[in-house]
Amino acid sequence: MQELKDRILKDGVVKPGNILKVDKFLNHQIDVTLLDHVGEAFKERFSDKPINKILTIEASGIGIACIVAQHFGTPVVFAKKNRSTNISDQVYKSTVMSYTQNKNYDIMVSGEFLSPEDHILVVDDFLATGHALEGLIEIIAQAGATLEGIGIVVEKGFQEGGKKIREQGIQLESLAIVEDMSSGEIVFR
Repeated sequence: MQELKDRILKDGVVKPGNILKVDKFLNHQIDVTLLDHVGEAFKERFSDKPINKILTIEASGIGIACIVAQHFGTPVVFAKKNRSTNISDQVYKSTVMSYTQNKNYDIMVSGEFLSPEDHILVVDDFLATGHALEGLIEIIAQAGATLEGIGIVVEKGFQEGGKKIREQGIQLESLAIVEDMSSGEIVFR
């Protein structure tokens, strides 16, 4: 998606540790028009799938998932990182490692929001090592739901996450794949 790549080149900032900051338009301050185009792109790529729910993980994925869901006419379910008192007793749960925070945390989805009848599109802002996606895939399996595919806004192609997911035979669509940024310059695949 050229519009996204252009925006990353314009406003993205490479930080030490292979961190790509896109908080000016994607995951802190949000360019809603750009996200609408992201939603259109995912709808086009997954138009042949019977998707009835969008699943993401809090917090950065929620805004993206909401706009994508508008294009599919579906609700959004997001995995919580903290158990609140109002979540049901039955939860689907997994432990994931956060690349940017360098720590493990539990993610959970209330059992009332996922079922074997669901056909899920997972949507998230970034894919690096794939740990968050593996946790969401595990939650989908626990619910007996069907994973129809995964939509990622920015994939770090130089890390192993995308390869691991694709090797499982899952349709993974990344709108921008960063191949290298070791010199501080962003290079796309």
